[in-house]
Amino acid sequence: MQTPSEFVNSYALIGQKKANNAATKLLVLGVLAGFLIGMGAAVTNTAGHALTNPSVAKIVSGLLFPFGLIMVILTGAELFTGNCLITISVLEKKVDVKGMLRNWFYVYLGNFIGALFLAMACAYSGPMSLNNNGVAVYTMKVAAGKCALTFGNAVVLGILCNVLVCIAVAMSLMSKNTIGRAIGAYLPIAFFVICGFEHSVANMYYITAGLLAKGVPAYAEAAAAAGLDLSALTWGNFFLHNLIPVTLGNIIGGCSFASLIWFGFAPQEQPAPVRLVPTTDVQKTRIV
Repeated sequence: MQTPSEFVNSYALIGQKKANNAATKLLVLGVLAGFLIGMGAAVTNTAGHALTNPSVAKIVSGLLFPFGLIMVILTGAELFTGNCLITISVLEKKVDVKGMLRNWFYVYLGNFIGALFLAMACAYSGPMSLNNNGVAVYTMKVAAGKCALTFGNAVVLGILCNVLVCIAVAMSLMSKNTIGRAIGAYLPIAFFVICGFEHSVANMYYITAGLLAKGVPAYAEAAAAAGLDLSALTWGNFFLHNLIPVTLGNIIGGCSFASLIWFGFAPQEQPAPVRLVPTTDVQKTRIV
């Protein structure tokens, strides 16, 4: 696999390419990534909905969710949180800040569209009805908990999450074979899921799926029968208490990691070599 220094050099060029991609391509690949990350979220809800032990539920989610990022990396899709590493390209002067922000805008929009499409499919086509609507109830429970976060907590959890996500992307790209790339992406993502950190793109599925399920009468009745409090589960809380602060935290965490690895491993300018030039009058040498 690559050394950290080699990774910084190679990603500077990768980020340059990402920043210069056509808007349509960024949007389409962003939709794909949003869908794939959403699939990871949908799987964790389905697998964990009937588990009563919180630790077991967290571990199961941590074992399953990382395959979403692995699919993103291996398919070449564009993920907003991972693209915070374009900060390396900016620091290497391969890309300006405007180019990075342009990439983020189209990719973030695409991620939201992809996650929302999957949430609509799951909410309205039956998968959440499994186990007497148990998956729907669990989906709404998870979404309501995320909408109840304070702004400050959401920012901090977003920072911690994207440090690990960017480490996962970096470790994956440093590997020179498919198995290594998958393992490199897997472990840091499992860590952030088990720890309960907040990922903006994952939440584009988790919370929109809960909000859409809340609007289905059968699911709402099942939630009421289970005694679930859905007062926090609103579109306003989704944006103000989760998506905005978590996105801000993801940016801080991702850009901070990118800056640190660049500072530690970016190639340094070497001093000009010393040349020995013979003098004309005396048989001595002088240094220039």
